[in-house]
Amino acid sequence: MSIAAIILTKNEELHIERCISSLKGVCDEVFVVDSFSTDRTVEIAKVLGATVLQNAWKNYATQFNWALANCPIKSDWLWRIDADEYLSGGLGEAVKMRIDGADEAVNGFYVRKKIVFMGRELLHGGWYPSYHLKVWRRGFGDCEDKWMDEHIRVFSGRTEVVEVGDQVDDNLNSLTWWTEKHNGYATREMVDMLSIEYDLRKEEEVEPKFFGTEEQRKRWLKIKYVKFPLFVRPFLNFVLRYIFKGGFLDGKQGLVWHFLQGFWYRFLVDAKIYEVKKKFNWNDVEIANYLKKTFLS
Repeated sequence: MSIAAIILTKNEELHIERCISSLKGVCDEVFVVDSFSTDRTVEIAKVLGATVLQNAWKNYATQFNWALANCPIKSDWLWRIDADEYLSGGLGEAVKMRIDGADEAVNGFYVRKKIVFMGRELLHGGWYPSYHLKVWRRGFGDCEDKWMDEHIRVFSGRTEVVEVGDQVDDNLNSLTWWTEKHNGYATREMVDMLSIEYDLRKEEEVEPKFFGTEEQRKRWLKIKYVKFPLFVRPFLNFVLRYIFKGGFLDGKQGLVWHFLQGFWYRFLVDAKIYEVKKKFNWNDVEIANYLKKTFLS
């Protein structure tokens, strides 16, 4: 059985070689779908043997599904990996073994994701181990059409979990870059949370279910989170992750991560939600129409 990796890029010269190199001997094809990078991303990817296509960016889900439709994929299985991620701890070999031994009813595999922040592995606060559906049989899945928090959906069959190795998220850019990127994320998250609040979600999205897969449980929890009051929920999220789930055990890097990602980012999302609601004088119909016209059309 063969595997094709799909990597979305925009100015990823700092990461792309590490990512593609970790796929050697694991993936038979590597496709890079680039959003017109202005650095050496495309050049490096081509030198490393990747097939490069370019397409204008709208959001992650749209770009990834464009890749599924337009990349000349021949492999039997697909692997979703970001440019700032890489495989470690024998994950690639473990997945290949599981694919080779899988029956026809198995159409996807969950792998463990590990975050490295400012050079330190984040092993507490509920961030590890975290399981994500990254590998699936070609033709049996796609990326749900969301502006934020998008997941791969497998249409039918069983999924299984690979407990060996990690898919490591280790971004090497500066903290200034990180905060600027999360400002953009906050706008997308604002759209996603208001879409939940005003029931503008699409039918093909992941089904919320507490006793389901990890993404189903996360979606269920997110819907509950949306119902908490603005500006209160970021405090609750920080206290839960940093105190009760032991995020403080990850040292200074853990403090920075949980304060910025668990509180500041969530507070910024709420501030953007408040801004939209205030702009339309809290009129639900006008807010829903604004979302549909500006983001969801």
